[in-house]
Amino acid sequence: MPDELLAASNLDAGVALVAAVTTDLVTEIRDRHDLWPTATAAVGRLVTGAALLATGLKGNERISLQIAADGPLGTLATDAWLLEEGTIGARGYARNGQVELPVDARGKFNVSAAVGAGSLQVTRSVEAGQPYVGVVPIQTGEIAEDLAVYLAQSEQIPSVVALGVLANPGGVVAAGGLLARALPGADERAIAALEKRAAMMPPVTQLIARGRDANALLRELAGDLELRSHHRISVRFACRCNREKVEAVLRGLGADELLQLTRERDRTEAICEYCRTRYVFTAHELRELAARL
Repeated sequence: MPDELLAASNLDAGVALVAAVTTDLVTEIRDRHDLWPTATAAVGRLVTGAALLATGLKGNERISLQIAADGPLGTLATDAWLLEEGTIGARGYARNGQVELPVDARGKFNVSAAVGAGSLQVTRSVEAGQPYVGVVPIQTGEIAEDLAVYLAQSEQIPSVVALGVLANPGGVVAAGGLLARALPGADERAIAALEKRAAMMPPVTQLIARGRDANALLRELAGDLELRSHHRISVRFACRCNREKVEAVLRGLGADELLQLTRERDRTEAICEYCRTRYVFTAHELRELAARL
């Protein structure tokens, strides 16, 4: 089943829904970072949440989610942006990806303990202009609940968020999520009904593992609520790094620091935190950079 996002709405009830299947995306991130299962669950939930929130982005807009907390995972960060019309690119990482904890009392990944206490930061930005930044304290560490708290507190949008990753030491079995948001003038009864259905429905990963696609996830949450304006978007792993950006960071060190690096080693490596791509600069290349400064 290919990764995809499917957005739909009911304007009469004043709700907008998005469903996501992100199994391949989470698998790619897991493989690039050698994430252990609990870490895979945490990063997978966060990047799926970013992809859901990215629905409706235009042009150079980008949404970034970052968790700064005291749990063993350390910092978690994800980005999602519009690669091209109809395709969202996303990426993510955990500072400490080799984290594995015993399952909780429900038999699920103990993501809350792996995350710990801290804050969730959501940044909406464009290439030029001031970004909008919202920060909320982590309430549960389960990520879906924390995103719902962010939407309610920072954007004043009542919402329902469900995120899930089913993984084992062999890989990612299923990953995906659901997001339902109230539109201006929404019928409060419609939101309450969606909250009730979300609490009663099977876990998202269970549905995906059974072969359900994004449309089936939407129908599971919506129930009898009629949905219109279906908009399908593909989602895949992508990274924003390139050699030119790394050069810009090196230039920011200044000529003296660059020359010091050439005296200490024959080559300098920079590794992208998101995709693990290695950029190698020889001492000769660093001296040329320093000379241009």
